[in-house]
Amino acid sequence: MTPLIVLLVLVVITVLMTVKVVPQQTAYILERLGKFYAVLQPGINFIIPFFDRIAYKYTLKESAVDIPEQICITRDNVQVRMDGVIFIQVIDPKKAAYGIADYTFAVTQLAQTTMRSEIGKLDLDKTFEERMTINRAVVESIDEAAIGWGVKVLRYEIKNITPPQSVLNAMEKQMQAERERRAVILQSDGEKQAAINVAEGQKQKVVLESEGLRLRQINEAEGEAAALRSVAEATAESIRLVAEAIQREGGAEAVQLKVAENYIEQFGKVAKAGNTLILPANLADMGSLVASALTVVKSTEKK
Repeated sequence: MTPLIVLLVLVVITVLMTVKVVPQQTAYILERLGKFYAVLQPGINFIIPFFDRIAYKYTLKESAVDIPEQICITRDNVQVRMDGVIFIQVIDPKKAAYGIADYTFAVTQLAQTTMRSEIGKLDLDKTFEERMTINRAVVESIDEAAIGWGVKVLRYEIKNITPPQSVLNAMEKQMQAERERRAVILQSDGEKQAAINVAEGQKQKVVLESEGLRLRQINEAEGEAAALRSVAEATAESIRLVAEAIQREGGAEAVQLKVAENYIEQFGKVAKAGNTLILPANLADMGSLVASALTVVKSTEKK
C-alpha cells in the first residue's frame, strides 16, 4: 500500500504542476529551461513540469503608484515640497519582465526628476496655476521613456505643493493687503458713486425748479395778458354801447346830465380832502365848467 500511495501522491503533484489557471486581467511569464517561452493568457494552461516555470506574474489592471515627497527649487529660488501619484498599466508583460528590473521604481524616479525639472522652470506663484502643465509634462516624459518597459503611463496628479513657512506667511500678508486694497477701492467707488448721485439729484432739482419758475412766469404773463385783453374788450364794448346810446333819442340830454353829476361828485371829493374846505371863488365858474363839458359833447355828436 505504501508504494501505491506514494505513486498517487506523485501523480497528483504532477497534475497540479502541469495545470496552471491564470486569473482574468493577469499575465504569467513562462520560461522553459530558463528561457522565455510564452505569456500565459487567462484561463487553463498546461505546462511541462520540471522544464517550465512561472518566472513573473503581472496584473494588467491600472495601478496607482505613490510618488514620495521631495524638495523642488523654483526659478525664483524658493524650496517647495511636492508629492504626487501616477497611474500606470502593464500593456506588454514580456517587456515589463525583461526590459527593466523594476518598472515601478523606474517610473517613480523618472516622475520625481521630471517634476523637479518642470518646477525649476516656473516661479513660485506659477506653480499653483500650472498644475495641469506639470502633470502633462511628467506623463509625456515618462511615457516616452517607458516604451521599452511595456508600461503605459495613463496620468499623473500633483497632490500637495508646500512652500516654506516664511513664504506662507508672506503670501498670507500679501493676500491680506490685497483684500484691504480691494476693500478701500470698493469703499471709494461707493463714496464716489454716492457723490455723483447727490450732484445729479441737485442738478435735476435746479433744472426742475427753474423749469417750474419759467412755466409759472409764462402762466402769469399769459394770465395778465388775458386780463388786459378782457379789460380792453370790456372798455371797448362799454364805449360802443355809450356811443349807441348817445345816437338814440334823448341820449344827448342823458350825457349832459351824467357829466354834470360826475363833475359835482368829483368836486365834492376834492373839497372834502384833508382839513381844508375848498370852495370856488365864483360859483358861476361851476356852471361855466359844466357848460364847457356839454359843449365838447355836442361838438363830438356833430362830428
